[in-house]
Amino acid sequence: MSKILIIEDEESIRRVLKKVLIDENQSFKIIEACDGVQAIDMVKSNKLDLILCDIKMPKKDGIEVLRFLMSDYPEIPVIMISGHGDLETAVESMRLGAFDYISKPPDLNRLLNSVRAALKNNIFRKKNQSSSKRSKDFKIIGESISIKKINRIIEKVAKTNAKVLILGPNGSGKELVANQIHLNSSRFQGAFIEVNCAAIPSELIESELFGHIKGAFTSAVKDKVGKFEAANGGTIFLDEIGDMSLSAQSKVLRALQEHKIQRVGSEKDLIVDVRVIAATNKNLKDEIIKNNFREDLFHRLAVIEIKVPSLNERISDIPILVDHFLKLISVENNNELKKIESNAVKKLKNFNWTGNVRELRNVIERLLILSENSIITIDDVINYSGKK
Repeated sequence: MSKILIIEDEESIRRVLKKVLIDENQSFKIIEACDGVQAIDMVKSNKLDLILCDIKMPKKDGIEVLRFLMSDYPEIPVIMISGHGDLETAVESMRLGAFDYISKPPDLNRLLNSVRAALKNNIFRKKNQSSSKRSKDFKIIGESISIKKINRIIEKVAKTNAKVLILGPNGSGKELVANQIHLNSSRFQGAFIEVNCAAIPSELIESELFGHIKGAFTSAVKDKVGKFEAANGGTIFLDEIGDMSLSAQSKVLRALQEHKIQRVGSEKDLIVDVRVIAATNKNLKDEIIKNNFREDLFHRLAVIEIKVPSLNERISDIPILVDHFLKLISVENNNELKKIESNAVKKLKNFNWTGNVRELRNVIERLLILSENSIITIDDVINYSGKK
């Protein structure tokens, strides 16, 4: 059961947020505070898993509360919510360590996605709370030669501001590499903003990346902070950059060259200090030949290239990954830890893993749920893995 604190001075908004959260998960326990002072008292007297915090409030505003939380309770993820369209405050929230910033009235799907991600992130953090570094939450699991090589490169490149291009198939763990670089860099206290370029419609990608001003286009009813602004002082991870439109590519190139961006609809330059890490499952050199990707952007991004192998290329890591996922998923679901027979592991090693590490994780979760005994057998793998 997750305990969530809603800090909001308007009772009607607290009531709406509470209903949305309860509809999402009946097991959520929701407590409320109407101002910053009451909120701090409640944080001190409750064990919380997540906080939703307004910015403009009496007695103590949301930024003051956030500073207190990041100083004394940094393990609690905080989602800031504001209806005042203050771009500087939004950026400051992310720089101070807020998990996310959402404008009012909140898009409910985005709010719930952020809540899910924050709670999941908190599970990982609790699991590793004895660890001295957050980077262990995103540890790259494996002892194969290729994984050791990647870890050596990360150790070297993380200390610099060099741009990194991560290559590899879907599900291989490119986002883990990006997180490791950020968390082992001097920017680790700054925001890590992930953008899935393939998931954003081409007509919206520029607004998502660089923000927009009110009236820039028909649905731009107020100013919006872009991902580059939110990542100022930290890292932006452009996942699936091979799917980005040529128009957006040209603006990303300018941001890399000049450290400047412009919000859509504005002619004012904004200076940003952002480290860019990009990733793709595409062959960008082929995309350049097809005129789908800018060659000058490729050379800007590929200062350091890291190639993440498919799972089929590092079969020797499967026993380690299986053990890792058995423990991780058991903790996430608060279930008893199961063991697995050696023959069952050998069977898993013989499969063709087209979905890579992500597919293996899904199979292990399925086996944990469907196997009836405390030990997962080779018969369980044959019957429930969905593999041939």
